[in-house]
Amino acid sequence: MPSTALPKTISVPPESAGQRLDLFLTTQLSDVSRARVQQLLAEEKALLNGSPAKPSLKLKGGETLTVVGDAEPSTLRAIAEDIPLDVLYEDADLAVVNKAAGMMVHVGAGATDEARNRGTLVNALLHRFAQLSAVGGDNRPGIVHRLDKDTSGLILIARNDAAHRNLARQFSGRAVRKRYIALVHGWLERERGTISLPISRDSIRRTRMTTRGAAGRSAVTHYEVRECVESRYGKFALLDVHIETGRTHQIRVHMASIGHPVVGDTLYGAPAVLRSRNAPRKTSRWKGDAEVAPSEPAALNLNRNFLHAAAIEFTHPRTGKPLSFAAPIPDVLTSYLRKLRGL
Repeated sequence: MPSTALPKTISVPPESAGQRLDLFLTTQLSDVSRARVQQLLAEEKALLNGSPAKPSLKLKGGETLTVVGDAEPSTLRAIAEDIPLDVLYEDADLAVVNKAAGMMVHVGAGATDEARNRGTLVNALLHRFAQLSAVGGDNRPGIVHRLDKDTSGLILIARNDAAHRNLARQFSGRAVRKRYIALVHGWLERERGTISLPISRDSIRRTRMTTRGAAGRSAVTHYEVRECVESRYGKFALLDVHIETGRTHQIRVHMASIGHPVVGDTLYGAPAVLRSRNAPRKTSRWKGDAEVAPSEPAALNLNRNFLHAAAIEFTHPRTGKPLSFAAPIPDVLTSYLRKLRGL
């Protein structure tokens, strides 16, 4: 929200009665997170009928909101932590890390500085490496691209500024090739396909992205079906996915947009728990499989997304040598897939 647009006056319509003040204000300010809106209210830079108000206040309709200033950005600086890392490759210019699911890449908009500064990939990188690029700022040293918290797999790290700029150009020029493995709900109509839908921040639920926004950024996702599984829990498809662009939640929102959310991705419509349909037998269309009697439990849950960054190809920023790396899917995903297959 640029300061040149301030002060900004917003009238609360009657249909917004009963809505929380912070949620309503988030929908009215483009590209402003709910945490930033709460900060505006705490700093008394957003006033309700001319007076400070709590973020949780319930609106009645007819009020006037006035935004009189920008929230001051917090001064967070990532700190080193002794956290184990699975480093596949490292040299003086870069590193390739196999990130575990559940780890944030860098500090986010948490409730406190302490909470935001702990347990991230950046914290682990600062402990492991003596030098990282500074192009991304104090909170994101070495970070050229991102993986979602609940996505595992390969992430590329820059160890100096020259390498960072070179790798960033490769990403922006779509010269970096990335392959993901995803398990999605349902069987797709075609074995191969491309999803080319723009992606933008959801104006209502700010933690989500959407393909329905009016001003989305271009995004291209290619998929190929590796396996179709029919089980007591429903039908699923195991996919190889390549992305040309790297938008936030791209694979997740694209697959959900065509009715096939990633397994475990409750943010985009996947169920938290899979319930058995009590089918007497199961079949799986994959090479070498045989029909077997079911031994599956009554319910399955996965405390992460079934999405893994399995391979990456790029050019070394100093030598120009083509490099490629691969990481097998984690044991927890292999075990989950075996349970679906009834093995």
